[in-house]
Amino acid sequence: MIQNLFRLALMLSAFVAVPAIAQDTMITLPEVNSGDSAWILTASALVLMMTLPGLALFYGGLVRAKNFLSVLVQCGAIAAVASVIWIGVGYSLAFSVNGNAYIGSAENFMFGGLLDSVREDQTIGELAFALFQMTFAIITPALIVGAWVERARFGWVVAFSALWSLLVYVPVTRWVWGGGFLAEQGVIDFAGGIVVHTTAGISALVVALMLGKRIGFPKTLMLPHSPALTVAGAGLLWVGWFGFNGGSALAANDAAASAIINTHVAASVAALVWLLIERIKVGKSTAVGFATGAVAGLATVTPAAGTVGPGGAIIIGLLAGMVCFWFVGLIKGMLKIDDSLDVFAVHGIGGMMGSLLLAVFASESLGGVGYAEGAGMASQLWVQLKGVAIVAVYSAVVTLIIGYMVSMVLPMRVSEDQERDGLDIASHGERAWDLD
Repeated sequence: MIQNLFRLALMLSAFVAVPAIAQDTMITLPEVNSGDSAWILTASALVLMMTLPGLALFYGGLVRAKNFLSVLVQCGAIAAVASVIWIGVGYSLAFSVNGNAYIGSAENFMFGGLLDSVREDQTIGELAFALFQMTFAIITPALIVGAWVERARFGWVVAFSALWSLLVYVPVTRWVWGGGFLAEQGVIDFAGGIVVHTTAGISALVVALMLGKRIGFPKTLMLPHSPALTVAGAGLLWVGWFGFNGGSALAANDAAASAIINTHVAASVAALVWLLIERIKVGKSTAVGFATGAVAGLATVTPAAGTVGPGGAIIIGLLAGMVCFWFVGLIKGMLKIDDSLDVFAVHGIGGMMGSLLLAVFASESLGGVGYAEGAGMASQLWVQLKGVAIVAVYSAVVTLIIGYMVSMVLPMRVSEDQERDGLDIASHGERAWDLD
């Protein structure tokens, strides 16, 4: 009898202990906010829309009709290869908890260990975070397409973009967003002025110099074949940028709303400034000018969208319109560098300028969110300048190495006959427009 009672007591204690252990386990699990998660999933779709179809149409409309399809295929292929690299090793090397200040570990290979995981100080699942970051890894190498359109060999484009994603984008992401040495020094980059636009803009300039000029540049007019498609693409970029910058708050809150407002007003002001400058200089305000000005404003405000107020965003947009316009003329007109679709002048200059201006307009007296403890305007500006310089130099050197390495196996440039025929037929055996 006593033995039976003892056994019953053990069974009851075990029965009671199991829920208690489960309850303790549930308490230790980080909480995921479904609203924040839903916003990040939506933002991910918006950022992917920026590349496919936004950037593809924006760039595609700016080239000649015989090269339109090649731009679409290049953007699509880069999106595909960047996605595979990011899921395989890119995310792990950029954001894994283990590793060092320069590169992460392979612990999250193939997104392993992300399910039911939440990163510190976040309210979204790590899988959603990895997805969101993947869309940034997609659009960054795709931005460089604008530097080599109408003359780069397709095989070289894909191979270069794959290596560039792994050797430039991933390490820089680690340094700035993954807790690396630039983050430790206090570098701020809310949504990609350094990680995205500086890397892509500097690399685009290097690639343009490596490839050389298109046949006829700069004497032959190479007019956009469809300004309408360019404006449509810019519209998709503009809307998608709300996910780009607003999603970088990583929550559905006032920080996201503020970033979206700053993004919108900076783009609006930059577009108006570009139109005004065109009206003064050439007598007409163009559709392509409106689209380019808007993108310049979007790129410039990106690093600062979460740290400045609307007033600061307006000034950033004003400077973006003026400075980027001047650099377009400098690169193509004075220096005769065939950065075909102005990637360096718009994205590179915009991203670097915005990364520096945030140090000024983050001041609470100017409507910003203020500085970290112990930091001020001057010290933050110095930190930002160092961050921009380090990333710019690294991007240039590694891009040069990758470009030549790939060219040893796959030629960089198509033949003169293929360039004259157009890359749609020469590279893909198809025409974008069947006008016969």
